[in-house]
Order: sequence, then structure tokens, then C-alpha cells
Amino acid sequence: MKIGFFGSSLVSSYWNGAATYYRGLLKEVAALGHDITFYEPDAYERQQHRDIPDPEWARVAVYPATDEGWQMSLDRAARESDLLVKASGVGVFDAELECAIPDAARSGAVTAFWDVDAPATLDSIAQSTTHHLRRMIPRYDLVLTYGGGDPVVSAYCKVGARRCEPIYNALDPNTHYPVPPQVEFACDLNLLANRLPDREARVDKFFLSVAASLPDKSFLLGGSGWHTKQIRTNVRLAGHVGTKDHNAFFCSAAAVLNVNRESMARYGFSPPTRIFEAAGAGACIISDAWAGIEQFLEPEKEVLVADNGADVGGALLDLDPLKQQRLAKAARARVLAHHTYAQRAQQVNDLLGLRAKREVAA
Repeated sequence: MKIGFFGSSLVSSYWNGAATYYRGLLKEVAALGHDITFYEPDAYERQQHRDIPDPEWARVAVYPATDEGWQMSLDRAARESDLLVKASGVGVFDAELECAIPDAARSGAVTAFWDVDAPATLDSIAQSTTHHLRRMIPRYDLVLTYGGGDPVVSAYCKVGARRCEPIYNALDPNTHYPVPPQVEFACDLNLLANRLPDREARVDKFFLSVAASLPDKSFLLGGSGWHTKQIRTNVRLAGHVGTKDHNAFFCSAAAVLNVNRESMARYGFSPPTRIFEAAGAGACIISDAWAGIEQFLEPEKEVLVADNGADVGGALLDLDPLKQQRLAKAARARVLAHHTYAQRAQQVNDLLGLRAKREVAA
């Protein structure tokens, strides 16, 4: 099957949290015998901040972030694709692409809206009776989401989705794995998260308040946008951390904190890529509480779960090397057994009613 995929960026993680998801999943989809072209706009300086070259398993088509640019790319993709995908959050001309793709697809092609931030998208739809996706979602053959579980599926069905299925984040064990710690990332607790409006208050609550209460502990905050925020002296800022440094980032802390954005925590069943990356790297994880976390990692056995900053601080003070290693080992084993991108890709294949070429050949 030839797949044309419109997304934010495959080659740059700069202000692009979906990069790990795209790379891990689409690499495994390609391994099942599919031909992928990833269409991404030249926007937000992502091409100037590439952190991988064009991969062998997909063609990357970078188009100008202009009306002419997206229209020419869609014309090409529509002619060539058996499956035409529009991911949410491309960042430029999202509404235009979402409205154009169902009509542009050639006869017999499948169209899919792939939502990599379903809670935010559904909140936006709920706030506007004239939102374009209210009329467009029923026109797509399939809605896929990278999180949200039954609450998201139910919400999409209410706006007319023919079929909605979560394809959760997962681990690419060839990309995220244990490495020796690095001094530059050494700390007691770290967090990797870009500064976003519906995350900042939760970072204050679950991370920065903990640093304030534990002045003798060291904290490291990675991600873009934090340099203008007032930060305590026991918190270091790492800035943007490219994917090539994620393993070292996660392996160099006594514990790694996950903080979901407010909308993701509210919908639940939304494990971010960072949880699987950290687990794959063999890190000890503390996560904010959200419904469905036990579907991915077992609390107290594979992950420590916190309802507030005080819980995070208590978990950090209660950690010792043996407990840290036990939790990290159990989380990595769980993710390797049940949450890899190879498994997610097979789920996509099954949804499309396809068999892998390598299976047919066997």
C-alpha cells in the first residue's frame, strides 16, 4: 500500500513532540511492506533543527508553507496514495488540508484523520458549533488517535466518525535503550517537556513546587520555552534536547518525571511518548496520576504515581538505589513485552484489513 502522510515533521523534533511517535510507528509500518511518503511543511525552523537525516524507510517531501505549497503536495499525494492521512497539528494550513483531503483522494483510496492530540482537538470542536471538523470527520473513512481510550472514541463517534481507534504511543527498542549516564544531565529528578499553555501550571505543581520544597535535591528541566520563566537555583535548564540525547537524559537522573498536559490528564488513557522512551532507557519513572495509567504500567511495581507535588517529593525522598533499579527494570520489561511500535504497526495493518508482505512471502 502507498501511504501519503501529512504531518508536522518526521526529521525534526524541534517544537514537535510527535516526532518520536511518527518515527517509531511509521518505520514499523514500512517494515510490513508499505511505501510511505511523509509530507511536511518548511515551518517553525524545523528544517534548520533536523535531528535525523531522511530515513531509508520513508520518503520525506518538504513543501513550502504556502497555499501553493500544500496544494501541490496534496495533488501529488492524492494521485499516488492508496491511504491518504492528515495528522493533526501540522501547524500551518491544518484546516485547509483537513477539508481538502476527502475530496482529493482518488477513487478507492482510504482517508484517515490521525489525531496526535485528541484531547485538545475535541475540546476545540466542543467549543465551536461551526468548527470545520464537525462536518469533515464524517467524511473520513477512519479516525486514529494516539491516546484517549474510550472517552476519545466516544467523543469522536458523537461528531460522526465512521470508526475511531486509538493507536497508542509505544517504544522503538532500537532507538531508546539504556546508555551510560552523562554528567551534564545528572540530577535527582528531571522532566522533559516543552512549555505550553495547558502544561505550565501542571509543571509548576508537579515539578517546580517540588524543587522549592527540596532545596538539597537537584532538578533538570528539558524542553523549549522555559528560559523566560523564573527558576530556582536548584533547577537547571537543558533547553531543547534532541532525540539523540534522550537516552542519556533519562539514564542520568535518579528518577524521571512525566507530567501530562491538562487536557490529556482529564481525558485519561493518554500516555505520552516520553513515558515509553524513559521506560525503554531503563529509567525509574514518577508520573502524574491519570485514568488508565495501569493499562500501560502498573503503579508501585513499574511506575510511581503522584496526585500532587507533595506525592512527587515523597516518592523522591523514599527512593533508594535498589527500589530505583527494581522499578526501572520492571517498567522496561513491561514495555518491551506489550508496548512496542512493531505491535502498534500490526494493529494499523489489521485495521486496514491487510497482511504484511513479509507474511505473504513466508
